[in-house]
Amino acid sequence: MMNRNPLRSSRKARWLALGLLAGLLAMAVIACGPAITPGPATSGSLAAGATASPTIHATPSPTAQPQPLAPASAGADPFSLLNWAFTPIFWALFLVLAELYALSGNVLVAIVLLTLLVRLVTVKLSARQISSQQRMMKLQPELRALQKELQRRYKGDRQAVYAAQQEFYKERGVSPTAGCLPSILQMGMLIPMYAVIRIGLTNFDPSLMLGVFGVKLVPLTCPAHFLASGLPDRSMPCINTIVAGVDMGKEQVLFNLPLGFFTLGVSILALIAACLQVVQSRQMMPPPAENDPSASTSRSMMIIMPLFSILYGGFLPAGLFIYWIVSSLFSIVQQFLIIGWGSMFPIFGWNPAFAQGYQPRFPVQMPEPVNAGKSVAATRLHPDDRTVAAASTVRPNTRRRAGRRGRRH
Repeated sequence: MMNRNPLRSSRKARWLALGLLAGLLAMAVIACGPAITPGPATSGSLAAGATASPTIHATPSPTAQPQPLAPASAGADPFSLLNWAFTPIFWALFLVLAELYALSGNVLVAIVLLTLLVRLVTVKLSARQISSQQRMMKLQPELRALQKELQRRYKGDRQAVYAAQQEFYKERGVSPTAGCLPSILQMGMLIPMYAVIRIGLTNFDPSLMLGVFGVKLVPLTCPAHFLASGLPDRSMPCINTIVAGVDMGKEQVLFNLPLGFFTLGVSILALIAACLQVVQSRQMMPPPAENDPSASTSRSMMIIMPLFSILYGGFLPAGLFIYWIVSSLFSIVQQFLIIGWGSMFPIFGWNPAFAQGYQPRFPVQMPEPVNAGKSVAATRLHPDDRTVAAASTVRPNTRRRAGRRGRRH
């Protein structure tokens, strides 16, 4: 079997990473750089998706030789510059993954442990995001009433309405943007993890990335593989990426589903990841309300996120879906500890008894108001109060005007 052209594979990996980035932009509206594709200092590209097979291969073309994994250099083009800028993130993740593989001897276990470590490092940020979203949900009824009052009071002055809303958030001790950073970090981590799994795991010689400043930190020795000609086989990865017949460094397609203009590669791992994302999104979904943009957005994201996972099933490596699945499970457990079942039930009319009245382990508490009584929210008048206030401004007529005929007498 002939070895694939590494330059063509590298371009394909870049396009797939850019496609992943475009999907994340559409789902979360975030600005992230393109995928990291670390390459050697001389060429700036690596072999991706090399064939990992225990059989003997034919001699590859001398013009298309895979290169050892090495830090990317700062090239003149923007893509190479971004590769160089994000190399430290790739390097740190790959070092941890390689160390976990050296300790466990199983790449699947290494990916799971790496995912848990990443989520444990960011657990406080994600907990802050969950709490912030829950506080915003609790304030929605009051906020909708406030918006009606502000529209009546300022009559279309958007700047005044916005300033009053920000004053209301400040008084109540919440921030509508507090949950943005954790979401950006969690979704942005898919980009370097893609590069680590698709490129780092499939490289035949990652020795230059196993240490820092010339000091080797990971005791990983690559097995020797040779071609029939006696030359080293550079298509065989240093790390054994195959677990139970599944190659973690490649996409795993169960079958192809032709859809006319597009052929969908159906992956079991992608379907599992999509189902877990539905559960994760439904837990955090706000209750239905009329004219509530946040509720409409959450319901749309509950459909878009799993759909993108299914579409990526034929393109992204299996190891990345393992990361996605473990990360989603971690989020579901964390959300359960903070908000309980949330909006998970009723589902299809089923509302089990164990979900009714359940109190979470770490419930969300609303902070004490700051400068209470000074914001527009605190000074606004409710309908009953307006009626009383309006009646108090009407002066009663205590003098009765005498007629002209009476004054003459």
